[in-house]
Amino acid sequence: MNTPVIASIGAGRMGRGIAVTFALAGMPVYLLDIKPRQPGTFETLHKDVFAELEGTLRMLAEIGFPLSLPAENADKEATATEGRDHEPVTVEQIKTILSRVQVVAEAQAADALAQADYVFEAVPETLPAKKAALEFVSLHAADNAVVASTTSTILSNDLQPLVNNPGRFLNAHWLNPAFLVPLVELSPGDHTEDAIVQQLKQLLESMGKVPVVCSASPGYIVPRIQALAMNEAARMAEEGVASVEDIDKATRYGFGFRFAVLGLLEFIDWGGGDILYHASRYMVDATGDSRHASPPVIEKNMKENRIGLSTGEGFLDYENIDIEAYRKQRLSAFVAMLRHIDKMPVRPA
Repeated sequence: MNTPVIASIGAGRMGRGIAVTFALAGMPVYLLDIKPRQPGTFETLHKDVFAELEGTLRMLAEIGFPLSLPAENADKEATATEGRDHEPVTVEQIKTILSRVQVVAEAQAADALAQADYVFEAVPETLPAKKAALEFVSLHAADNAVVASTTSTILSNDLQPLVNNPGRFLNAHWLNPAFLVPLVELSPGDHTEDAIVQQLKQLLESMGKVPVVCSASPGYIVPRIQALAMNEAARMAEEGVASVEDIDKATRYGFGFRFAVLGLLEFIDWGGGDILYHASRYMVDATGDSRHASPPVIEKNMKENRIGLSTGEGFLDYENIDIEAYRKQRLSAFVAMLRHIDKMPVRPA
């Protein structure tokens, strides 16, 4: 199988993050700058991009990120490195990774784009900028290229009419920093072909990423959830419920600790949807604010006795699951997290 060729329209923060991600996975990446520029201005951009990419790779090496096994060498080198820590990254390895990235000026961008199997639009979050970039892609990308916008705000259905092959277009929302965060939220439009979604999922999974699929809905999954959580934290600080330091400590060692192991809906089932139902009603009464109300599905699940592990069904179906083995696996993951954050219980002397 040929190594996929990646192109990013836009050489800003997201484009550079995507370039690092794919270059680390052993894939060639074109960072396309389609703005008309004077030669000296482009040379400055070129220098800035590679200075940042090299700085990022050196930082990753310093913090122990495994740069030594790009995708094309993973199989033959796995045995040699199995059972021991990754050795410090050499200058040569960083040079090799950087050699996979090319920053391309406007005059050569069309030719480079025509070679790409996957095209990521990563220009600023304005509709005119997106329109110009996607029109350029429509003119010059290969007919069989997968095209994805990295927008965090504009729905795929609103961008799909801007491309000449809407069946091969979708949104791919990377969470910053793209080279570290595993999750990528894929949001197909109404006309996106299912096979294209699966193709991009498979590419991302081959690199160790965790793609999820969501409908063309404002905020995707993570931004929609985290906006609510961040706003609530800000309100608590404003109201003097706790200090900023203690609110952050609570989210790191309570909220974040739990949800690094259990998904939010899985956690509802774990504790019981009835607890959320009653807690939500209390919060609405105590605060007089309907923002704490649970959605209709929680009350519906209560009426149908779908409250989680205790009844064998909730948001998830536990009928064919060994509940004790499942609990043990999740508790083991919690213990591993305690070790990771160096918060194992301390016994008195």
